[in-house]
Amino acid sequence: MELILLFLSVVAAGVPMVSYLLLMRWLDRYEREPLGLVIAAFAWGGVGAVLLSVIGSLILSLPIGIATDEKTAMFLSVSIVAPLVEEPAKALILLLLYRSRQFDNATDGFVYGAAAGLGFGMSENFLYFASTASQGVGAWFIVVIMRTLFTGLMHACATSMVGAALGWAKFSTSPRRKLVLPLSLLAAMAMHALWNGLAMAPMVFEAGAALPLISFLLFPLEFIALFIVFQVSLMSESSLIRRELPEEAALGTLPKDHVEHFSRWSARRNHARWTPAGVDGARYVELGTLLAFRRSQRTARPEDPYYTDEVTRLRAALQGLFSERPEP
Repeated sequence: MELILLFLSVVAAGVPMVSYLLLMRWLDRYEREPLGLVIAAFAWGGVGAVLLSVIGSLILSLPIGIATDEKTAMFLSVSIVAPLVEEPAKALILLLLYRSRQFDNATDGFVYGAAAGLGFGMSENFLYFASTASQGVGAWFIVVIMRTLFTGLMHACATSMVGAALGWAKFSTSPRRKLVLPLSLLAAMAMHALWNGLAMAPMVFEAGAALPLISFLLFPLEFIALFIVFQVSLMSESSLIRRELPEEAALGTLPKDHVEHFSRWSARRNHARWTPAGVDGARYVELGTLLAFRRSQRTARPEDPYYTDEVTRLRAALQGLFSERPEP
């Protein structure tokens, strides 16, 4: 039975986290991130961030183990050291992706951050599932449910906050943008520390039996709040499209009545109903959306010729789609 549970641990750790990842990318309605970059963030979370966290935790936990008793050392390592080490380790990939031209806004940051967190959660979950396999089916199943529905998602939520903050700051002109990284990391660490600390409290505090219940009640509220922020970021993308494309319609880049279609998810999914015959609808929607984004970024970064060149290129590409239509 233990061998069977070990095999099932691989499935239970991988399938839910990958499913969450695919769902997150699907929810990115207007400009989905390149699958390769999303996988890279997921892989970093599952391998690189885990290795860095193990090394960092060993280093920081050593003096705690010497100075305190075993239960206190375990509590401090899980509730304090783990968040301090794991959140920066997961977020490291976001600093690398931040330089990518594909990292455009808060929505992109949500996706990349969630990917890194889900990768980390997958690897951590497997270690916990495998270590519980020897305790029987009942104990193993409880751990799988709790970590799949809560802890794995907590890692995704924490890192997605950092990614969203970085995405907002990338094209912001606010002087506060320089505070975004440290503040978002602190928020991620606080979420992580709260979850771990309340879960581990009964080990140290005699009156702490009810504290894990508080953690299970708080996390869904945190998740809902972050999901609402994610939806707001998607709405801001729709608003950006409605703001930027009318001028392109006036220039003749695209028909005026198509602007509203570009900004509505339902219309984008059914582009065959409104795109002209002979035009590649999916490509048309992709180019028009990217043109709106690059126009906005050109305004925020007028000193960077890349965005001006991209606007020119995308206009030409859109006009080329119409010119390639077969004669009626």
